[in-house]
Amino acid sequence: MSEYDIYGIGNALVDTEIEVTDSDLEAFGIEKGFMTLVDESRQFELMELLKSHLVASRRASGGSACNTIIAASYFGAKTFYSCKLANDENGKFYLNDLERAGVDYLPEFANHEGTSGKCLVMITPDAERTMNTYLGISEKIGEEQLYLPAIGKSQYIYIEGYLSSSDTARAAVAKLREQAKNSNVKTALTFSDPAMVNYFREPLTEMIGDGVDLLFCNEEEALSFTDTSELSDAIEAIKAFTKTFAITRGAEGAIVFDGETLSEIAPNKANPIDTNGAGDLFAGAFLYAISQGHSFVEAGNLASLASATLVEQFGPRLRPEQYADIRSKVLGH
Repeated sequence: MSEYDIYGIGNALVDTEIEVTDSDLEAFGIEKGFMTLVDESRQFELMELLKSHLVASRRASGGSACNTIIAASYFGAKTFYSCKLANDENGKFYLNDLERAGVDYLPEFANHEGTSGKCLVMITPDAERTMNTYLGISEKIGEEQLYLPAIGKSQYIYIEGYLSSSDTARAAVAKLREQAKNSNVKTALTFSDPAMVNYFREPLTEMIGDGVDLLFCNEEEALSFTDTSELSDAIEAIKAFTKTFAITRGAEGAIVFDGETLSEIAPNKANPIDTNGAGDLFAGAFLYAISQGHSFVEAGNLASLASATLVEQFGPRLRPEQYADIRSKVLGH
């Protein structure tokens, strides 16, 4: 019996979420809807430019895989998360957030000199999220952040596509995947963001290697990665890289493939104000459900309702009490 349902690895970032306008993004030269890596001085410059908006700012621990692992944990999964943080205020804030969510970690993940990663998340009135990320010490996440005993006792390992931008992170992912394979642990991976597919295609493909067991992506990422213009063509092409997958389609729901059957997941009506973290939450709910023996359709339905609920409020995750309510509505327990 597995000790953990999901073992995740990813960049550790403390998010500051700010409401902006499209004209703000244009004036500051920011590409809307994408994640852009920046240095600390550029991030500080943006924070200064947006000072007047800070009355609407919110802080949360984040990073694609972190959001997913925390969501899975709140739904009821047993989880472990590997990351790299500095011994600073943001590092302490981050580990406290993991602890509140019931996620296991090693305290030494935050024993490093330097600056913890930070992400400026800008939300426009159409609910689109645009991110400028300073990775800080998280850029150097490596094999020393792996906890081998936990990997071999997990059902799934979960890898975020953002790690493809770092040489040390890709080396850690290679070792993680090898350990998982040797222990018959399944590998799940998310593309994380269209920018990773567009600008880091080669290292991202390297991380996928000879294929994964489960792939998460949205429709835009699927089309871009497979260099196709029709979703039906992307679906066929993506099967060369993964045994199963879940492709999110925003207001149109999702498509899931369990290795045999392709199923459409109906959308849940929502009035979105903030899409930050919606894809991460979808993956967390989905992984929770399948790790507990539910079907891909049941997992998709849970993930769809969770994401629709999230986009109607600010921040990358649900309130603690919402997870149980959503789980009960869809899975009956």
